[in-house]
Amino acid sequence: MKHDSISVGIIGLGRMGTPMARNLLKAGFPLTVWNRSRAPIEALAAEGARAAGSARQVAAASDVVITMLPDGPDVEAVLLGPDGVLDGVREAARPGLLIIDMSTISPAVTRRLHAEAASRGCRMLDAPVSGGDVGAQAGTLSIMAGGARADFDAAQPVLAAMGRTITYCGPPGSGQLVKACNQIMVAIVLAGVSESLMFAQRAGVAPDVMIPVLQGGLARTQVMELRGARMAAHEFTPGFTASLHRKDLRIVLETAREMGIALPFTRQVAEMLNRLVERGQGDLDNSALFTIVEEMSA
Repeated sequence: MKHDSISVGIIGLGRMGTPMARNLLKAGFPLTVWNRSRAPIEALAAEGARAAGSARQVAAASDVVITMLPDGPDVEAVLLGPDGVLDGVREAARPGLLIIDMSTISPAVTRRLHAEAASRGCRMLDAPVSGGDVGAQAGTLSIMAGGARADFDAAQPVLAAMGRTITYCGPPGSGQLVKACNQIMVAIVLAGVSESLMFAQRAGVAPDVMIPVLQGGLARTQVMELRGARMAAHEFTPGFTASLHRKDLRIVLETAREMGIALPFTRQVAEMLNRLVERGQGDLDNSALFTIVEEMSA
């Protein structure tokens, strides 16, 4: 199905944003792109996207603007800063512009950005994703969205070009809260896989024996399926970096503190990710957590 009646812009062309943009092009959306560095813009322009010189130019050319950025300050700068999406939006952007922030940021910041967008006549969804670069490339991301239900419904054709499991989670900030739950689970499961691999290694059980056994029972997990053998082989080419997961757990723990709840296992994994980053390995895959377990077992 072609969607040439909806113009889409995407801001942030990193490991996730670039394959997401390619899937939007494949689905037939007229696409305008912008990124702080020029190379990914030029690569996508060669594939049919229109190159923009600023976030504001993306907004002016688009019915829907997607942001896929590292952290809350980046999203705030792109939306609210000089030459940003909402800078002079009444003159530059189309009426009723829909902003879909697919970054993983603080729920509190998200709610503030929803309010800012509404004050300038724009609509907004927070729609963070799970599935990593593999899901971004395949168009099979899990997308969890917060905002007005009508805006979620209107965004369906765009979201369907990038994801497979697309869920409305509730009012503004709800998508980020569900993503926080996802990051808790991934962190703790990564720690469990790391400890299982360490235990098997020291016991003399080969990973290619242990992993299929665990995957055939209650311990089955996609983390083991996608990362287990690579972790055992010390292959930590990033799909999702340790530094980004550390950032996500910082957001989780800050939000948990505001809610007055304890997350002891999440806190421990966050400390292990801190150690990875502090020793200069934040750009490795988050599954490099295994090396911290190895270090602790030396």
